[in-house]
Amino acid sequence: MFRVDEPRLGAIRIREWRRRARHTIGLLVLLLGSAVTGLVILDQSDTSFPDKMLAALWNGLNLVTTLGAFGQFNPPQKVFMLLAMVATMVIGGFALSRLTGMLSGDDVMAYRENRLMERKLDQLANHVVVVGFHALGELVAERLRDAGQTVLVLVGDQAQANRAADRDHLVVLGPAGEFDDVLKRARLEQAKALVVTTPDSNNNLAITLLAHTLNASLPIAVPGESPLRKTLFESAGASNVVIADEIVAHALVGKLTTRMEVDR
Repeated sequence: MFRVDEPRLGAIRIREWRRRARHTIGLLVLLLGSAVTGLVILDQSDTSFPDKMLAALWNGLNLVTTLGAFGQFNPPQKVFMLLAMVATMVIGGFALSRLTGMLSGDDVMAYRENRLMERKLDQLANHVVVVGFHALGELVAERLRDAGQTVLVLVGDQAQANRAADRDHLVVLGPAGEFDDVLKRARLEQAKALVVTTPDSNNNLAITLLAHTLNASLPIAVPGESPLRKTLFESAGASNVVIADEIVAHALVGKLTTRMEVDR
């Protein structure tokens, strides 16, 4: 699900986590450098300086990475390493308290989901866009998917968005006041068709007009309540306007006529 009105706190939390992670890494690097320097200074053996450096680096890395495979220490080095171990535990506790849990909040999950969906939307083409996920929109989306089409559902309601996502549809969610941004995210210039299914006729008319403005050659199907509404939708750019009452009346009369002919 892509949220047009993305929670900004998620991005802020991730930036803060990265800042804290850099801070923690810096402290570990500082600890490593201090450990190596201290071990070299306190090394009283007759070995060469490069060998002292190598041994100090080995022990310093073992300290920072908590592997524990240390070499032999003289008494001053042991005291120094005790202090270094305490410092390591302090830094480790600092890292745990400052970093854990920051990336598991709902706002962060929404931010990461948006980044994933953004990449999917950037590659989307030859798809059918369905606006609305009430009973009609849900049925249309399911029928299109059964026909092998890639479906992108646009909604302005969280409950509808969750229901569409639960049915494994690609979803773009945005408030009614920002639905033009939702349509822009739908890649209408790459779409096969648009089906508008919301129960608000005026809303459907506005969506049809905006979609036609974004892509004048896009086939647009929309339900209409009357011949007058059909004319308005066609003027707004709809290529297919279906008047539900006419279809139901035709089906009812057709079945009734067939039954009467059988009974004669």
